[in-house]
Amino acid sequence: MRLALTIDGMLAVHARHAVMTALGGVPGIEAAEVELGAAEVTCAVGADPTTTAAALRTAIAAVGCTVTDVKILPRQLPTL
Repeated sequence: MRLALTIDGMLAVHARHAVMTALGGVPGIEAAEVELGAAEVTCAVGADPTTTAAALRTAIAAVGCTVTDVKILPRQLPTL
């Protein structure tokens, strides 16, 4: 499962690093791409989207930013 997060309060590169570190501490997160104002997170197979989104919101709030939107992204198939 992949989630797209819209994040408010990421105004500088150090905030991007703080969010990346926070995401790394959330159980079940396999990969994350973070840019100013947004993140795309890949979760473990079978992860509950509601529980994972709540954990991500809590982790990001701990570094002073706010998740304003969470969207479940469609599964990506490998490119041939």
